[in-house]
Amino acid sequence: MSASAEAITTYKPEGTLALWLLMGIYAVARGLQVYPGRTPMLTVVALHVAPPALFALLHGSRLYGWRGIGVFAAICLFVGDAVENVGIRSGFPFGHYYFTDLMGPKISGVPVLLALAYVGMAYLSWVLACSILGLWGARAESHARLVLPLLASSIMVSWDLSQDPIWSTVLRAWTWQDGGVYFGVPVSNFLGWFLTVYVIFQMFAIYLFRFSHSLPVASPSYLRPAVLFYAISAAGNLLLLLPNKQAAVVFDPAGIRWRVRSLTEACALVTLLTMGSFAILAWKRTADQHSAMSSRQSVA
Repeated sequence: MSASAEAITTYKPEGTLALWLLMGIYAVARGLQVYPGRTPMLTVVALHVAPPALFALLHGSRLYGWRGIGVFAAICLFVGDAVENVGIRSGFPFGHYYFTDLMGPKISGVPVLLALAYVGMAYLSWVLACSILGLWGARAESHARLVLPLLASSIMVSWDLSQDPIWSTVLRAWTWQDGGVYFGVPVSNFLGWFLTVYVIFQMFAIYLFRFSHSLPVASPSYLRPAVLFYAISAAGNLLLLLPNKQAAVVFDPAGIRWRVRSLTEACALVTLLTMGSFAILAWKRTADQHSAMSSRQSVA
């Protein structure tokens, strides 16, 4: 679907329920994380990963068609798995780490569920970047080809920046062997994340503009669920501030002692300033787009 076809992707009743259901399941999973132990952590992890990935496929199929979203998912799976395999063996580009059994079954040391995480959150980050830049229906101009992947990468890295210490230092889903300055996480992790997801987004941008020469045209009503899904992910980090019976302090592999309360408060602050800001900007842009479309319809 392209701007030249003058087709606008809007909400259809038959597609609304499935997307909202996936958001609801994901929101419940974020709540389950607050009190680990009451639900098997593998179940919690699966509910964190599967709903965003399914949302990406369903939502994206109407924007890019099944072929387009299939290409996006394939790029995410291939690049994500390849880089993670290189990473756990060489330490490049993230740093030296390994995954624990908390993440579930692994192939060559990389959890099967991890690849799906790339698909779901990468898609949400891409949609937010398109919304913020107002590029829906834009022609294949240089800024769309280059700035869009850069912004999408920043949006996705903010997701990792907001929660990596929780999943690694506190929950031990993966372990940074040498610790790190950011609550047990090395700075190299975030630089590596940016590089990895930038490759994903740039590859998809090249594919998209090569074959369709423009981005699809979408109504604000269709973009907002993706923005809301990303906002729910951000809100989940804030829920971790609720009192629970987890340990007061944790130690990273380097032997550095971290207060869990300080860690969750820092991640909540980072969430508000990064993920929260991106979500608000994207929502504001879709609201402006809605107003502009309504004005044009009134004039017509």
